Amino acid sequence: MTKFEYPQVGEVIYRDTLPNGLRLSVMTKPGYSRCHAYFATNYGGADRRFRLGGKFIDTPAGVAHFLEHKMFDMPDGNNALSELAANGAEPNAYTAANITAYYFDCTNSFYENLECLLRFVSTPYFTEESVSKEQGIIAQEIRMYEDEPGSVVFNSLMQCLYEHHPIRDDVAGTVESISKISAQTLYNCHKVFYAPCNMSLCVVGDVDPEKVRATALRLLPTALGEAPVKDYGEEEGLLPFRPRFYRAMEVSAPQFMLGCKIRPESHGALSLRQKLLAGAALSYLYSRSSPFYTRLYGEGIINTDFYIELYHAADTATILAGGESRDSERVLAEMLAEAQKAAEKGLDKALWSRIKKSAYGARVRALSSFGGLCAAMADADFAGYNCLDSFSVMDSITAEEVQAFIKENLRPERFAMSVITPTAKEI
Repeated sequence: MTKFEYPQVGEVIYRDTLPNGLRLSVMTKPGYSRCHAYFATNYGGADRRFRLGGKFIDTPAGVAHFLEHKMFDMPDGNNALSELAANGAEPNAYTAANITAYYFDCTNSFYENLECLLRFVSTPYFTEESVSKEQGIIAQEIRMYEDEPGSVVFNSLMQCLYEHHPIRDDVAGTVESISKISAQTLYNCHKVFYAPCNMSLCVVGDVDPEKVRATALRLLPTALGEAPVKDYGEEEGLLPFRPRFYRAMEVSAPQFMLGCKIRPESHGALSLRQKLLAGAALSYLYSRSSPFYTRLYGEGIINTDFYIELYHAADTATILAGGESRDSERVLAEMLAEAQKAAEKGLDKALWSRIKKSAYGARVRALSSFGGLCAAMADADFAGYNCLDSFSVMDSITAEEVQAFIKENLRPERFAMSVITPTAKEI
């Protein structure tokens, strides 16, 4: 394995690409009792159409999420979640628009737990009976999320921003779409997307990188396989499909989410730089130390629930902001005014200096989150960069770059907004 040293933060990462195509990253943490392993496939809810062997294949919405639910069933009748928990691990999994990940934390029996993780994720076992049962369970989950304000406000915003890209649809699919999933559908998608060449294994802890590598070589398929080519359809423009969505629901206070599409840098060092540049711009304009936040919080227009981030997934990049507010249009207007001021006049030097120091400090603190580190390393593997390069890249970002990013991207015509208002009650 190749050793990458980062003396400025005292970290070391060992990386390798195995003969079967698996990307492997191990960050050693000598002296720590806790270990974290994260096994991910570059496959999520938006990856419904792909090309393999020169042929395009379409799958129903919700397959990636459905597959995640069923992967814990083992051919011997055992459940991998129960097996890991019985061995002292804390396991879990999730599906997002562009990734499905299986992971665990433990303080002992790490290599035994790692073997269990690799074994069950690489061993598909589905029956029509178990698939039919799971369809009922996931259908209930879908109906629950249809009544959950946070899910509604997010999904509705994505449908405002995107006209046809599959990222506009819920990761879990619909009750109708999952009814089309069969055991064979799951076997086919597992064979394609769970090939080691489409996956990443990341480990953080006091472990032996070579032993992790040997375990992966011993347990995972040896064939290199063919990585699928994803197809998200015709490229969309940067203007939203529609500007607003409103819905009344049983909420105690109005909720909103607004978004703005930007052109994504999808691979390599440019992708990392874009993510850091966007984060720096949003922190400068809207973080809790910004004049925008101080003013609107003082007036009661926003509260501590307000957040803003760059959502980068499935060949899309979207600036998202949201929270509770009695005047979401005012929030958007103030955000745009701050962006215009920075675009025209440049950045305040003292505030920009504080933002850069704060960003560095946040990344240093993140080094103590083993789960967050593993997720960041897997994202970096799939995007073609090393996540700890963020320290040197962030140092090189200038105020002029941030100003140019704001001027190019945070334009009024780019924004859409989704709002959930309280249902009127009779007195």
